[in-house]
Amino acid sequence: MKKIVFWRKWLRSLHRDFGYFIVGLTFIYAISGLAVNHLEDWDPNFRQVDDVQTIDPQPYRQALLEGGTASLARVALSELGAVGPIDDIYQVDESHYDITLQNVLIYVDLERNELRREGQHPRILLRLANWLHLNRGKKAWTIIADGYAVLLLFIAFSGLFILKSKRRFFNRKNLLVAAGFSVPILYVWLSGGP
Repeated sequence: MKKIVFWRKWLRSLHRDFGYFIVGLTFIYAISGLAVNHLEDWDPNFRQVDDVQTIDPQPYRQALLEGGTASLARVALSELGAVGPIDDIYQVDESHYDITLQNVLIYVDLERNELRREGQHPRILLRLANWLHLNRGKKAWTIIADGYAVLLLFIAFSGLFILKSKRRFFNRKNLLVAAGFSVPILYVWLSGGP
């Protein structure tokens, strides 16, 4: 009897410590999993931007006279509070200019006094979590992800034996485990399977 008590104490200790250890990874995988499960509803890696604002054309015309299209682009970026290197500036005609940044296009329309920004901004933390979760060509991360999976298996398995059950088969623990196993089985069966 003493061996079983010692064994359960040791198992509880490992279950607790490994559980604490994998909390951070669990948050990353769970949040990223929720995000990538809904790809058809939204882009979890980027936030789409499409906004228009009215501008005073005078500073833009002055910038063109003093420094050309590069000066005009700096005025537009300043007005939008945008940063980043300019990839390209294209003059459509005397009143229309297209400014290309890494993930954003800026349209300057001096005829209609409009400044339009279209593009996407990365969702930094979620994008990083998705990058890790989807394991894009990272051999070292594969080792970490496999270790995490092994620890999850240990947590699940050890959780079955931490507490002593009074009834052998029809106890709460076994019923909940059976219900958990039945979810994917029923889904595959009801959906027609692969």
